[in-house]
Formats: sequence, structure tokens, C-alpha cells
Amino acid sequence: MNTRTLNPSRLQRLAAWSQRRRWLALGVWVLLLATITVTSQALGADYHDDHALPGTESQRVADTFAERAPARAGETVQLVVAADQGVTAVRDRVAGLLDEVRALPHVQAVQSPYESRAAISRDGTIAYATVQLDPGAPAEDVRTLIDTAEQAEGGGVRVALGGAAIREAEEGGGGAAEGAGMLAALVILVFMFGSLLAAAVPIVTAVFAVGSTIGAIALVSHLLDMPSYAPPLMMLVGLGVGIDYALLIFSRFRGELLGGADRDAAARRALDTAGRSVLFAGCTVIIALLGLLALGLGSLRGVAFAVALTVLVTMAASITLLPALLSVFGGWIERAVRRRARRREQGAAWRRLAAGVQRRPLAPLVLSVAALGVLSLPALDLRLGFADAGTESREATSRQAYDLLAEGFGPGFNGPLIVLSGGDTGPLQRTLEQTRGVASATPPQPLGGGVSTTLVYPDTAPQSEQTHELLDRLRADVLPGLAERTGSTYLVGGSVAAADDFAAAVGDRLPLFILVVVGLSALLLALVFRSVLIPVKAAVLNLLSIGASLGVVTLVFGEGLFGALPGPIEAFVPVMIFAIVFGLSMDYEVFLLSRMREEWRRTGDAVHAVREGLAATGGVITAAAAIMIVVFGAFVLSPDRMLQQFGLGLAVAVLLDAFVIRCLIVPAVMRLLGARAWWLPRAVDRRLPEVALERT
Repeated sequence: MNTRTLNPSRLQRLAAWSQRRRWLALGVWVLLLATITVTSQALGADYHDDHALPGTESQRVADTFAERAPARAGETVQLVVAADQGVTAVRDRVAGLLDEVRALPHVQAVQSPYESRAAISRDGTIAYATVQLDPGAPAEDVRTLIDTAEQAEGGGVRVALGGAAIREAEEGGGGAAEGAGMLAALVILVFMFGSLLAAAVPIVTAVFAVGSTIGAIALVSHLLDMPSYAPPLMMLVGLGVGIDYALLIFSRFRGELLGGADRDAAARRALDTAGRSVLFAGCTVIIALLGLLALGLGSLRGVAFAVALTVLVTMAASITLLPALLSVFGGWIERAVRRRARRREQGAAWRRLAAGVQRRPLAPLVLSVAALGVLSLPALDLRLGFADAGTESREATSRQAYDLLAEGFGPGFNGPLIVLSGGDTGPLQRTLEQTRGVASATPPQPLGGGVSTTLVYPDTAPQSEQTHELLDRLRADVLPGLAERTGSTYLVGGSVAAADDFAAAVGDRLPLFILVVVGLSALLLALVFRSVLIPVKAAVLNLLSIGASLGVVTLVFGEGLFGALPGPIEAFVPVMIFAIVFGLSMDYEVFLLSRMREEWRRTGDAVHAVREGLAATGGVITAAAAIMIVVFGAFVLSPDRMLQQFGLGLAVAVLLDAFVIRCLIVPAVMRLLGARAWWLPRAVDRRLPEVALERT
């Protein structure tokens, strides 16, 4: 009798419990999902996009407005009207529309364009009304406002709505993207296992995990600041990771079955080996996500918590729900596995690939690293910011309003800079209008307490580099010089300034963030694999794959490749991609290297260990990666530009990590390192605690 039988591990005991009490385990998960879903729907969610940056100029401007002009703290919407015959000719029609808008819920006030000549374009064909909404107006009421405005179109009159509230109401979560990703994942799993039932097990596990977490995040939003984009983002990661983790364990279960174990023993062994790798990889993802806390940015804390909770629940489902499902459907699954195994030799192609790489390791290593380096180059020109309506689809009413306002009032009208002044404002307007890059400036408007505001309209669009250069010019040169002459104080805020301040804050904190994530992940790898070189290799290769993915995102969304609208990359997308990808890449690192280490400890032959490790894991790694790629890639279909960037970045990173790094670079590097790959100084080895992924 072997040691494993006499001394079962905790994971083996957990698998055995889930097998014996399979209906109880399933019932607990069903009850958990139902309870959280019903409770969250009853209480609702309280999502809040907190982009506050205490201490920055833009935040001080925003705080002053909230303090001195609370009536203007709600959402402002521009209702834009364009009439071929002139807006004066359709005045009665516009007045009727504005009366309808005033009667809608959560509308505080409506200012007609006919009350101010400044709200009508010089040629008289375009005008805008200002609609003030209550703070936090529900999306369904905003959509009612959109529907009301659209019904007024026709007869040579166009109506469009602009503003942040309109954009948020038009954008949604993944929707069809999630369904497309799930369907594609199911097709890949059916092709891999040859059975619809076997393919459904990892997907069911992921659905239970993600479904439970969605409700939990909605409840947590009442206690923590949770951004509105947290649910679609956690679904994006949760579906990919959930299917991935379940697939890794399920694949080991299949391997144990084909090795002669009975169903119960195969499930326990799978949980004791692949389950350990999943737990370790999941903990690495969570550590990487919690590294976002080092940035000190409130808007990212809620996202970090939401996605980390998703990974945690996914890990729990993988080691409790999955064994129960394998016990319930084990007979049908076993027959499908054995029938599929008779059709092909397992691992032969991967063994040949490993042998080919090992014969000439330098060529694939140099070519692969060079390719990743070339893909990373565009990331050097990555420009951070916040997308505006100018990057939306031309069918969106917010984009139509943006274009009409730019046509009627100039490109800078969509993103004015706000100058907050204290003291003498006499020469301010004249100085601003004489500044290169300024189209016009309004007279200072008092806010009370000796403070006034001036709107500065640039010559160029909000996302233009010239506009950001104007912001720097005002802050660094024009306004400081004016302050010296007048003794007044000046601060520059507005959406463009807030985007610049956020990007600067991310850039300043990025080195600390990278150090925390890479350092902790490398320490965990050193503990598990008892090696110095493996953590270094993993860190370098992960950084390469992340750089390459950000390079592709920059080419597509920054430069407009493949027909995408060019613009800035959302300021928090790179750090989120870094945290998620760095954690996810550890999945394959741990899964591949743990099998190599098993063979190394069993035979002491480093070359053999690399070959057999890739043969045992290559198929499941590429299948798991393919699933992640289609799940993440499906979010490129989302109407939300931020989710498109996340989806593309994550899909490219996983593609490169699984098919280039794990299949080519890692075998080549491990061949060149040989036995040195597993070296750890004895003095360090004695002091480090033992963390085993497999038991001998």
C-alpha cells in the first residue's frame, strides 16, 4: 500500500468528501447561486465610478465645484439640434421637445438654446440645449431621454444627445460577447473530449462560479466603491479562468483514467496534483490583482477586489463542485474519454515538438524573443487617457452629438479646459485667448468666495495631442507667469486635465506596482520549484508577453489598425492587463513546470523532463489557451471601447504566452539551462518553507 493511500492530503480528502456527498455539494452550490442572485436583485447594486485623484489640479477644481456649485454636480447632457432650414425656423418644435424632456424623471433643469446666442452656431443651423440630470440618474431613465429625443427627428431635423451619462447608457456589458465566447469554448471542448457532456463540465463549473460572484459583487458595492465596469470585466476574466482551471483538473482526471485508475481515485489524484497547481496559480493571480492597491487609485481598488473575488470563488468551485460533477457524470465521461483515447496517441506530437526544439534550442529562442520584442515596440508610444464620444461608433447618438457640436462650434468645444481662478481675473480672458492653441475663452464666471471659472476652448479635439500640449503650456508657462504678475491663483481642470492627471498618477506609481507583483510572484515560484533561475525566467518572459500584447493594443486602438477608431488607451487598461496577464501566465507556467519537475525528481534527466512535461501538458495548455482566447477575444465585439481593449489585450497575451512562450521559448530555455534550472543554494533551501505541488 502506498503512502498516498495511507496519508491522503487535504485536497484528496476534500475530493473524497465531494464524491461521497456529491448531491449535497451540488445542492450547496445551487443554493449559494440562488440565494446570492435573489438577494442582489432585491437589494440592487450601488456602482460608483471613483476617479478621484486627491491633490491633483483637476481634482481640486472638481472639489471646488462640488462645494460651491452643488447644483452643477449632477450629470450634464447636451441635446443637440441640427436643422437644414435653421434652428430658428423650428423653434416651436424644439420648445415642445424640451417640454417633454423637462417632464422626464431625474431631469433637474433644461436650458433652451434660444436663451443664449452662444448656444446657436454662427450659421444658425446647429444649437444645443443643456439638460441637468440628478446625480446618479438610473441608466433606464437616461435611455428614456434618448428615446424621447430620437422620436423628434425627421423633416430635416436631426437630434442627438451627448454627455457622459448618454455614453454610459449606450454602452453595455459583454452581452452577446459573453454568449459568443461560451459557445466557442464549448465547441473547442467538444472537439477536445469528443463528448458534449464531458465538454459541459468545465463550463458548468465556470458558470456557477461567475454567477455567484456577480451577485456577491453587487452586494459588496453597497460597502465598497465598485466601478460600473467591474461586472463585465470580472465576467470576462471569470469565464476564461473558470473554464481554464476546471479544464486543467479535468485533463489530469482524464490522464489518470487512461493510466488505469478508477474514477474516484482519478478524481482524487487530479485534485491532489492539478488542483494544487490551480490553487497556486489562482493565488498568484490574486496577488497580482491586489498589487493594484500599491497604485493608491480608488477607481482600481474595487476592480482589483471584484476580479480577485472572482478568481477565489472559481478556485473554490474547481476543487469542490468539479469533483461532485465528475462523480455524478463519471460513468458517461469515462466511456467518452476511453473511446476518444483509442483514436489517437496522447502527447506524441508535443513530444516531437519538444525534441525538435531541444535539438536546436537557440534558433526558436532567438526568433521567438525577437518577434515578441518587435510586437512590444509600439507600446513605447502608448498614450494613456480616457476615450470620449469621438471614439464611439458613428451610429451612437453620443458620437452624432459630438460631431454636430464640433461642426457648429469647433473641435475644442467637446472638451473645454476649466480654469479656476482666485483673485484678480482682469487680464485672464485676454491672456488665454492670446495663447497658442486656444480658440476662445469665456469671461470669468463667479462661483462665490472670490473664486471664478473660465472655460477655455482649444483649437483641436479633446483627444488630440495638441490639446494635451496646450494643457501643459497653460499649467507650466502661461498661468504661472500670469500669477506672478497678478498675485492670483489658477488651477486647470476639466475632462482633458483629469485624463492627463490620471495617466500621470498611473505612470508615477507603475514602477512600484511592477516591483510588488513581480517580486511576490517570483518568491512564490522560488518556494514551489526550489529554484533561482525559474522565477527569473518566468518574470522576464511574462513581461515580454505583456509588452507584446500592449504593443498590439496600441497598434489597433492607438493607431487605428484594422479600421478601429484611433485614440488614447484607457488609462487603467495597461495596469489591469499587466495584473491579470501576469497572474494568468502563471497558470501555464506552473502547470507545465510542475510536470517537468515531477519527471526531473523521478528520473534526474533534465532533457527527458522537458520533453515529457511538454508531452503531458502541451495539449491541455493549448486547448485551455484557445478557450481563453475565444472568451477574451469575443469581448472585442462589445460596444464598450474599454472592454474591447481589455479583450484584445488579454487574448493576444494568452495567445503569445501559450503558443510561443510555453511551446517554444520555455523548452528551449530549459534545454539550455539543463540541471541548473533546478538549482537553489543550500543555505537558501534550508531557510525557505516547503510548498509542494506534488507529493512523492
